[in-house]
Amino acid sequence: MPRRTKRNEPSGDSPSSGRAGRFSYQGLERVMHEKARLGILASLAANVDGVLFNDLKQLCSLTDGNLSRHLGVLSEAGLVEIWKGSSGSRPQTMYRLTDTGRERFAEYIDVLEKVVADARLQSQTDAELDRSGLPGRWSPG
Repeated sequence: MPRRTKRNEPSGDSPSSGRAGRFSYQGLERVMHEKARLGILASLAANVDGVLFNDLKQLCSLTDGNLSRHLGVLSEAGLVEIWKGSSGSRPQTMYRLTDTGRERFAEYIDVLEKVVADARLQSQTDAELDRSGLPGRWSPG
């Protein structure tokens, strides 16, 4: 598991350091990185007491089937817990992040912030380069 860093803390590595795997971002977990699941996790992280299925469906703009499938994947990964209840005579299902899910999602967000910081640093560095110093065999395109 990657070392947790403070948010906005520089990585200490320059993009040109040449370190192998510098931009591999091992903390980007595939189970979280899919767009719909990222939206689900963000919604649940913002609502610590949980979110009802229909509310989550609207928040994430997903169909019943897609939401169910993604929630199943997240539940199987131990990130989301399912609570069953009722409102009057209507059954309801609520979803919450598990403690582990909340921790892993926070770590995932830390890695995403590092990706953004690295990309900004690299684009600033690229903008400052004097491209005229490139060898003659290189040209745009």
